[in-house]
Amino acid sequence: MNSRSTDIDGLNAALDGYLAALDCPEALRAAMSYSVGAGGKRLRPALLIAASGGDPDAVPFACAVELIHTYSLIHDDLPAMDDDDLRRGKPANHKIFGEWAAILAGDGLLNLAYEVMIGFCAGRLEPRFLAAADEIARAAGAGGMVGGQYADMESERVVADLSRVLYIDARKTGALITAAIAAGAIVSGAVGEALDRFRKLGRKLGLAFQIKDDLLNAAGDPAKLGKPVGTDGAAGKATYVSLAGEKQAAADYERLSRDIIEMIDFLPEGHALRDVVGRALFREH
Repeated sequence: MNSRSTDIDGLNAALDGYLAALDCPEALRAAMSYSVGAGGKRLRPALLIAASGGDPDAVPFACAVELIHTYSLIHDDLPAMDDDDLRRGKPANHKIFGEWAAILAGDGLLNLAYEVMIGFCAGRLEPRFLAAADEIARAAGAGGMVGGQYADMESERVVADLSRVLYIDARKTGALITAAIAAGAIVSGAVGEALDRFRKLGRKLGLAFQIKDDLLNAAGDPAKLGKPVGTDGAAGKATYVSLAGEKQAAADYERLSRDIIEMIDFLPEGHALRDVVGRALFREH
């Protein structure tokens, strides 16, 4: 693996290996594997590996980030949450395996993420690896993604303004994207101001990614997205687009994209993170 490659094939093989090694009921493994293997952009692990400069030691952390992200999607799709029937162009996990199995599959993936990171760190005990695991764990928890999802669900019962939506977006979406970039940089040895630069990039990219998601939900191509569009509007959900307006949201997205392109100028020419960030910004699904 080098700085020009995020080696997603290697990541997928590692994920398959971790799932295959589990000592658990086969039906539970099948439910977990179904969502992990359902495709997707693998954006978060790609960002992590790219930010590390292609360091092979980044792969367990990249796997952990993808396991956490996948668990969150399983739970998001549940009837008690977003109540979605499709994910990545396929039936949502609970539509195949049932609600209780989907909940446990998500729980299993979350815990597997920590098993992967702790197992890797235990054999090395290097501060940078422990710091990378801590970065991911904090982003996934109540102060990050889980807290953002809670605030998002709570917004269905209160009047949400743009500041609340920005709070939700920074945590529900942005926290894990930021942690992926920061953890990759930590694995490569980044500290202090250098690490802060990666975190700032992650926060900007996280917001831009969510605004793009909102825009695609409002007017995207269902065939490319692998799920219906217009669901946020139909549900009366408060989003950046619904509160700022589609025209303003699109303009803000373009401004953020320009800022992000300028921010990655500090990276050497040909650095893989340049390519991954570019693909994240200019996606159609």
